[in-house]
Amino acid sequence: MEIILIRHTSVDVPLGVCYGQTDVPLRETFQEEAAVTAINLKNCQNNGRDFDHVYTSPLSRCVRLASYCGYSDAERDDRIMEINFGQWEMKRFELINDPRLQDWYNDYLHVEATGGESFSMQYKRVCNFLDELKRKSYKQVAVFAHGGVLICAQIYAGLIQIKEAFSSLPPFGGIIRITI
Repeated sequence: MEIILIRHTSVDVPLGVCYGQTDVPLRETFQEEAAVTAINLKNCQNNGRDFDHVYTSPLSRCVRLASYCGYSDAERDDRIMEINFGQWEMKRFELINDPRLQDWYNDYLHVEATGGESFSMQYKRVCNFLDELKRKSYKQVAVFAHGGVLICAQIYAGLIQIKEAFSSLPPFGGIIRITI
Protein backbone atom coordinates (compact mmCIF):
# COMPACT_ATOMS: atom_id res chain seq x y z
CA MET A 1 0.00 0.00 0.00
CA GLU A 2 1.19 3.48 -0.81
CA ILE A 3 0.58 6.18 1.79
CA ILE A 4 0.80 9.82 0.84
CA LEU A 5 1.47 11.91 3.95
CA ILE A 6 0.80 15.63 3.81
CA ARG A 7 2.08 18.07 6.41
CA HIS A 8 -0.20 20.96 7.33
CA THR A 9 0.65 24.47 6.12
CA SER A 10 2.54 26.99 8.26
CA VAL A 11 1.16 28.00 11.61
CA ASP A 12 0.71 31.47 13.08
CA VAL A 13 2.85 30.80 16.14
CA PRO A 14 6.05 32.69 16.99
CA LEU A 15 9.28 30.80 16.36
CA GLY A 16 10.48 29.05 19.53
CA VAL A 17 7.00 28.44 20.96
CA CYS A 18 6.19 24.85 21.83
CA TYR A 19 2.75 24.01 20.38
CA GLY A 20 2.45 20.23 19.77
CA GLN A 21 -1.20 19.25 20.23
CA THR A 22 -2.50 22.78 20.85
CA ASP A 23 -5.00 23.71 18.15
CA VAL A 24 -3.15 26.74 16.77
CA PRO A 25 -4.19 29.03 13.89
CA LEU A 26 -2.66 29.00 10.44
CA ARG A 27 -0.84 31.91 8.82
CA GLU A 28 -2.61 34.39 6.58
CA THR A 29 -0.80 32.74 3.66
CA PHE A 30 -2.90 29.59 4.06
CA GLN A 31 -4.72 29.97 0.70
CA GLU A 32 -1.48 30.32 -1.26
CA GLU A 33 0.29 27.50 0.59
CA ALA A 34 -2.73 25.19 0.37
CA ALA A 35 -3.10 25.80 -3.37
CA VAL A 36 0.48 24.61 -3.96
CA THR A 37 -0.05 21.59 -1.72
CA ALA A 38 -3.32 20.70 -3.50
CA ILE A 39 -1.60 20.74 -6.91
CA ASN A 40 1.27 18.62 -5.59
CA LEU A 41 -1.20 16.20 -4.02
CA LYS A 42 -3.10 15.74 -7.31
CA ASN A 43 0.22 14.78 -8.92
CA CYS A 44 0.63 11.99 -6.34
CA GLN A 45 -2.58 10.18 -7.17
CA ASN A 46 -2.39 6.95 -9.14
CA ASN A 47 -3.35 7.86 -12.72
CA GLY A 48 -5.59 10.67 -11.45
CA ARG A 49 -7.68 8.14 -9.51
CA ASP A 50 -8.90 9.30 -6.11
CA PHE A 51 -7.46 7.87 -2.90
CA ASP A 52 -9.05 4.72 -1.48
CA HIS A 53 -9.35 6.48 1.88
CA VAL A 54 -8.26 9.78 3.44
CA TYR A 55 -7.34 10.36 7.08
CA THR A 56 -6.58 13.51 8.99
CA SER A 57 -5.43 14.55 12.41
CA PRO A 58 -8.40 16.09 14.21
CA LEU A 59 -6.45 19.31 14.82
CA SER A 60 -7.84 22.17 12.72
CA ARG A 61 -4.55 22.87 10.91
CA CYS A 62 -4.81 19.43 9.26
CA VAL A 63 -8.61 19.33 8.87
CA ARG A 64 -8.55 22.71 7.14
CA LEU A 65 -5.92 21.58 4.61
CA ALA A 66 -7.74 18.30 3.99
CA SER A 67 -10.95 20.24 3.35
CA TYR A 68 -9.20 22.69 1.03
CA CYS A 69 -7.85 19.74 -0.97
CA GLY A 70 -11.37 18.34 -1.36
CA TYR A 71 -11.47 15.91 1.55
CA SER A 72 -13.78 17.54 4.11
CA ASP A 73 -15.04 14.05 4.96
CA ALA A 74 -11.55 12.73 5.79
CA GLU A 75 -11.61 10.34 8.73
CA ARG A 76 -10.23 11.94 11.88
CA ASP A 77 -7.81 9.83 13.92
CA ASP A 78 -6.21 10.93 17.20
CA ARG A 79 -3.22 8.62 16.63
CA ILE A 80 -1.89 10.93 13.93
CA MET A 81 -1.84 14.04 16.12
CA GLU A 82 1.42 15.84 16.81
CA ILE A 83 3.43 14.99 19.93
CA ASN A 84 1.83 16.08 23.20
CA PHE A 85 4.07 18.55 25.00
CA GLY A 86 1.82 18.63 28.07
CA GLN A 87 2.58 21.53 30.41
CA TRP A 88 5.07 23.00 27.95
CA GLU A 89 2.44 23.71 25.29
CA MET A 90 2.29 27.36 24.12
CA LYS A 91 5.36 28.37 26.12
CA ARG A 92 8.59 29.63 24.62
CA PHE A 93 11.19 26.91 25.05
CA GLU A 94 13.66 29.32 26.66
CA LEU A 95 11.02 30.34 29.23
CA ILE A 96 10.04 26.81 30.28
CA ASN A 97 11.10 26.55 33.91
CA ASP A 98 11.04 22.78 34.28
CA PRO A 99 14.05 20.67 35.28
CA ARG A 100 12.76 17.89 32.98
CA LEU A 101 13.31 20.08 29.92
CA GLN A 102 17.08 19.47 29.95
CA ASP A 103 16.46 15.74 30.42
CA TRP A 104 14.14 15.88 27.40
CA TYR A 105 16.75 17.75 25.33
CA ASN A 106 19.27 15.03 26.26
CA ASP A 107 16.92 12.12 25.47
CA TYR A 108 13.71 13.20 23.72
CA LEU A 109 13.28 9.62 22.51
CA HIS A 110 12.51 8.34 26.00
CA VAL A 111 11.89 11.33 28.28
CA GLU A 112 8.32 12.57 28.35
CA ALA A 113 7.46 16.24 28.34
CA THR A 114 5.92 17.03 31.75
CA GLY A 115 2.31 15.93 31.43
CA GLY A 116 2.91 14.88 27.81
CA GLU A 117 4.72 12.33 25.66
CA SER A 118 8.17 11.28 24.57
CA PHE A 119 9.01 10.80 20.90
CA SER A 120 8.91 7.02 21.48
CA MET A 121 5.33 7.31 22.72
CA GLN A 122 4.33 9.27 19.62
CA TYR A 123 6.13 6.74 17.43
CA LYS A 124 4.22 3.89 19.06
CA ARG A 125 0.92 5.73 18.39
CA VAL A 126 1.78 6.29 14.73
CA CYS A 127 2.96 2.66 14.35
CA ASN A 128 -0.36 1.48 15.75
CA PHE A 129 -2.17 3.55 13.10
CA LEU A 130 0.08 2.25 10.29
CA ASP A 131 -0.17 -1.37 11.51
CA GLU A 132 -3.95 -1.06 11.33
CA LEU A 133 -3.74 0.39 7.80
CA LYS A 134 -1.68 -2.62 6.68
CA ARG A 135 -4.64 -4.85 7.49
CA LYS A 136 -6.87 -2.94 5.04
CA SER A 137 -7.12 -3.66 1.34
CA TYR A 138 -6.36 -0.12 0.20
CA LYS A 139 -3.91 0.56 -2.61
CA GLN A 140 -3.34 4.26 -1.91
CA VAL A 141 -4.39 6.44 1.02
CA ALA A 142 -3.75 10.07 1.97
CA VAL A 143 -2.94 11.19 5.51
CA PHE A 144 -3.03 14.87 6.54
CA ALA A 145 -0.85 15.16 9.62
CA HIS A 146 2.05 16.87 11.40
CA GLY A 147 5.82 16.99 11.05
CA GLY A 148 6.41 14.55 13.89
CA VAL A 149 3.95 12.07 12.37
CA LEU A 150 5.66 12.29 8.98
CA ILE A 151 9.01 11.62 10.66
CA CYS A 152 7.56 8.60 12.50
CA ALA A 153 6.08 7.25 9.25
CA GLN A 154 9.42 7.56 7.45
CA ILE A 155 11.17 5.67 10.25
CA TYR A 156 8.44 3.00 10.20
CA ALA A 157 8.86 2.56 6.43
CA GLY A 158 12.65 2.29 6.77
CA LEU A 159 13.30 5.47 4.77
CA ILE A 160 15.28 7.15 7.55
CA GLN A 161 17.01 6.16 10.75
CA ILE A 162 15.98 7.60 14.10
CA LYS A 163 19.25 9.56 14.33
CA GLU A 164 18.36 11.48 11.14
CA ALA A 165 14.77 12.08 12.19
CA PHE A 166 14.73 15.82 12.62
CA SER A 167 16.97 16.52 9.65
CA SER A 168 14.27 14.78 7.58
CA LEU A 169 11.38 17.03 8.58
CA PRO A 170 9.31 17.88 5.50
CA PRO A 171 8.44 21.57 5.07
CA PHE A 172 5.00 22.95 5.84
CA GLY A 173 2.67 21.75 3.10
CA GLY A 174 5.24 19.11 2.15
CA ILE A 175 4.33 15.65 0.93
CA ILE A 176 6.11 12.34 1.37
CA ARG A 177 5.33 8.86 0.07
CA ILE A 178 5.87 5.65 1.93
CA THR A 179 5.04 2.07 1.02
CA ILE A 180 4.01 -0.45 3.64
